[in-house]
Amino acid sequence: MRLLELQNESDALQACAAIGRAVPDSNLRGWAALIPADALTVAEGLRQSGLVVLRGTKAALALGSIAQIWSAARSLEAGLENDAARHWMRALLERAAHVESPPTAAAWRLPRSKLPAGRTLVMGIVNATPDSFSDGGAYDPLEHALELAQEGADLLDIGGESTRPNAPEVSAADERQRTEPVIRELARRLQNIPLSIDTTKSEVAKAALDAGAEIVNDVSGLARDPQMAQAAKGAALCLMHRRGTPADMAQRATYRDLHGEILDELSEALQRAAEGGIAKEQIALDPGLGFAKTGPQNLLLLRRLRELCQLGHPLVAGASRKSFIGAATGRPAPERLHGSVAAAVAAALQGAAIVRVHDVAATREALAVADAIRTSVS
Repeated sequence: MRLLELQNESDALQACAAIGRAVPDSNLRGWAALIPADALTVAEGLRQSGLVVLRGTKAALALGSIAQIWSAARSLEAGLENDAARHWMRALLERAAHVESPPTAAAWRLPRSKLPAGRTLVMGIVNATPDSFSDGGAYDPLEHALELAQEGADLLDIGGESTRPNAPEVSAADERQRTEPVIRELARRLQNIPLSIDTTKSEVAKAALDAGAEIVNDVSGLARDPQMAQAAKGAALCLMHRRGTPADMAQRATYRDLHGEILDELSEALQRAAEGGIAKEQIALDPGLGFAKTGPQNLLLLRRLRELCQLGHPLVAGASRKSFIGAATGRPAPERLHGSVAAAVAAALQGAAIVRVHDVAATREALAVADAIRTSVS
């Protein structure tokens, strides 16, 4: 069971296809609960609570605002005697609550630091690599990190291996050599800014945590290294959605239901974390913009990013300077500042708790306005 947002005709037709509706309705708008075939008693209960329910051969849609769906689920949960139906209703109630009030960065538990509340946070990108797609080898990583801190970065993410398409794999020893000294010195000089290690290797993660990092940013979602959960057990963890590796992820950007499949695959990553003993409060999620997604898929993912809030974890969005921004603006990677800031604002207005960016100062200023608009009251 999941929630989906119907913003336009394409969304409506996709939702009708998902439930196997023989006669699709392109005029559906608002939010909908997608009720699987084995929970159709739940759909009937929602219908009796006043929601419009459309049935198909595979599933059903319960239509309404988030508030209406939440209210109906709440009223039904207490009165249900069937354990399975009560479980479905509780899950729907929780998902609606997370969409209505997306988890903030302050809900992400770090081992030592406490993240600020009340605004969208900015994670600065520090590439200690010679071949990153945007700025590989263009600066000294330590000096650049200090500059980003001066610009107002709330967190710093240090990586020693490029994850761009077709990037060559780097050994753990090389990755450690690139990142460990930077993290150790930053931990000494920037004690008020949490540090993150961007890696898929448990050996690199453990060394970085020992050097002073608090966060492991694993773009494989714990899929690459079976020892990663153990290495990251005491740290905060960011799990990203990705299919395959840099060598083949472009060929794996095939989806019948983009948001549904990403939700399912992020749920699998959360299950791996749970099995590794990592508490829910330690985990943030990243939808993986640019990873195993085409340009149009990235735009769609951003447009309906709020749907991913239903998993109940703070969202980290990293659109900065990526190729889909270049496709929209016609700009090469180093000249994508304005497009990147626009994407960061769009992500924040769609529920992202943290944006991961190259250009901290401009993004921070734009988000100050976006957050003021988002939190304004009548």
